[in-house]
Amino acid sequence: MDVKRRMNDRFKDLEGGLFSAVTKADVGEGVGNFLAAGGANMAWADPFYPDPSVPESAKKAMMEALESGTVSHYVMPIGDLALRKALAEKISRRTGLPIDPSRNVIVSPGSDSGLLFSMMPFIEEGDEIMIPDPSYPSNFLNAKLLGAKAVPVPLYEEDGYQPRMEEFEKRLTPKTKMVLISHPNNPTTTVFRKEKLEELAAFIVKNDLILVSDQAFEDHIYDGIEFAAPCTLPGMWERTLTVCSISKGLGLSGFRIGYIYADDHIMDVLYGAAVNVLGASNTLASIGAVAAVRDEAFLKSNYERLLRRRDLAYEILSEIPGVTMKPSESGILSWLNVSALGTSAEVADYIRDHANIMVNQGTPYGAQGEGHIRIVTACFANDEEAAGRFRDIKRALTELAKEKGIC
Repeated sequence: MDVKRRMNDRFKDLEGGLFSAVTKADVGEGVGNFLAAGGANMAWADPFYPDPSVPESAKKAMMEALESGTVSHYVMPIGDLALRKALAEKISRRTGLPIDPSRNVIVSPGSDSGLLFSMMPFIEEGDEIMIPDPSYPSNFLNAKLLGAKAVPVPLYEEDGYQPRMEEFEKRLTPKTKMVLISHPNNPTTTVFRKEKLEELAAFIVKNDLILVSDQAFEDHIYDGIEFAAPCTLPGMWERTLTVCSISKGLGLSGFRIGYIYADDHIMDVLYGAAVNVLGASNTLASIGAVAAVRDEAFLKSNYERLLRRRDLAYEILSEIPGVTMKPSESGILSWLNVSALGTSAEVADYIRDHANIMVNQGTPYGAQGEGHIRIVTACFANDEEAAGRFRDIKRALTELAKEKGIC
């Protein structure tokens, strides 16, 4: 039986690697098989992977909870109240907004589910969603899964990947419902400047659109760059859903804790659907997350470690012949232009085959990702171990450059 013919068009052409090869590092068994064969993974946005990264404050809180035995039970589907309070305090400190933990915050099992959940109440069949390109691959796929059309809006390397409003204007149609951004951007690490966000906000308000802002990488911004949350701009609070995570800034990807904050008229609907769509986040992880979110010394320590790693990655990788890159503006990633060496697939495959390291091809991030690769430079807890991997990549790509006659 060809069971896929009974599936809807949103899902039936998806492939998980059971019957064909898939290139995305987070689909199927590809990474697992690569690691089992001795490879190194620098393709998952998981800080310090595969090394331990749980702070002592979170360990202590979770051990006490385990000993009490109460962690065998659910938290509320909208999220543990103590965690929502800790998150509300953090959001208020950063944005200046008066965030009510019982009206403006909901916890999700990671920001990926939070992103899809944020889009679901607004998107109907045939709607169009404007998405900067390059951008997080799930942004494009989520649109399809909800029956909408993803409308890529190109960001240009020569602009430092800042948005050009004319590119948004010329793609606006009567079917446009939403703008979906990753800010800071994944994969380019770009922090959208406040003046550009103000232009985007005016466009959104003028055309009565909804904004979903994925801010999973907001915790670590480098070089004194100002970070502005779009929801704080005029007219935007009532039409913005902000999706965040403890995975990147706190290095707690395995906790699977994300969160959304928004106006209470939006949140009332999310609260109403939470049990059906999200279920409940992990009770033990929620307890650990409260301690980690409130541990400001831990966040500061991570910032110092990740800034040092950013600089180390740039120092080594920027010297590769035929490769151009800029120091990352945020987060845990580096985005390399390798177009002089080949396509993004060719270069990623060469690194896999000659350095035994998995990195991300640029093309899943959009058409503008061709000729680029993404490397999760925050992998490994030890700087020297990470530096060794960077040097392995440098050696492999230097050899490729020689083959291409570049050096």
